Amino acid sequence: MRHGNAGRKFDRNTSSRRAMLRNLAANLFLHERIETTDAKAKELRRVAERLITKARRLGKAAYTPQAELSPEDRARRLAASRMIAAYIPRFGVRVDGEESRRVDLVEKVLIDLAKRYADRPGGYTRIVKFGPRRGDNAPISLIELLPDGVEGEAAPLAKGGAKLAKAPVAAATAAEPRESATVE
Repeated sequence: MRHGNAGRKFDRNTSSRRAMLRNLAANLFLHERIETTDAKAKELRRVAERLITKARRLGKAAYTPQAELSPEDRARRLAASRMIAAYIPRFGVRVDGEESRRVDLVEKVLIDLAKRYADRPGGYTRIVKFGPRRGDNAPISLIELLPDGVEGEAAPLAKGGAKLAKAPVAAATAAEPRESATVE
């Protein structure tokens, strides 16, 4: 029986599984969207949302400049940054075209993401299923961090440009009569 054994094992030992999830989380924070298998995306969502929640619980202390913080808030922010840095690597390299730049991932989580999701109680990621992978038929999905101000409406995807919202599409198709296509 599997009582109390939460999480997927991915047929890996603990250190390999932890390293995989650390790298996936770092890439998600760096690029804000990655494409992976469904099972890995679902496990990554648990990890990423816990890290963002650690930063978000600091409140304004997460994104206030260090010089303006009280000693108590400095200690809380330092503790949270160390907890986040213990899981994800400190720096990531983002390549845009021919130039590459170093991004401080811990500061991005503390400043950018904590500020972005300050009023949101949870659910910072979205998983969009793509379908099977061509080589091995593994189910593939896109996991992305939600943009600013997204509640229930969907944001356009980068790949297809299609919207995820189903209610407006269903209402629009129900209002228009369908034309029959004739092949000549």
